[in-house]
Amino acid sequence: MRVAVYPGSFDPITLGHLDIIQRGLKVFDKIIVAVLVNSSKTPLFSIEERKQMIREATIAYPQVEVDSFQGLLVDYVHRRNAHVILRGLRAISDFEYELQIASTNRKLSEEIETLFLMTNHRHSFISSAMVKEVARYGADVSELVPPNVVEALQQKLQV
Repeated sequence: MRVAVYPGSFDPITLGHLDIIQRGLKVFDKIIVAVLVNSSKTPLFSIEERKQMIREATIAYPQVEVDSFQGLLVDYVHRRNAHVILRGLRAISDFEYELQIASTNRKLSEEIETLFLMTNHRHSFISSAMVKEVARYGADVSELVPPNVVEALQQKLQV
């Protein structure tokens, strides 16, 4: 079975993330969406809330598993018996950062590969940070995130 780990903060999951998941399923038998527990950040949603939003957004894809992890990504990938890290690229600006991470992961574990997918151009401008900022002002984000996330943002931000 070909298994990939798709790591990220997913605070919240966007249509760009879903695009990567859907296209990744054409290549992999299973994708583990792994929410990073990062104590140095202050996310809008808790780990459990993010995992639940991802589960709801991917309910049509039984090949998607949602989990969380902390520590080194390569250690998590090994624990999950995967050999590929799936990452999305929106623009050239993402590439430099992602290349550094992929190179570091490769140095830490040569048997783990990183596969980059370019996000569909319709979603290339979407970021979780941008979604939260726009939602804070009560703007419509329904074309940026799945419907369950629109509702969660409205409840969390009380807009």
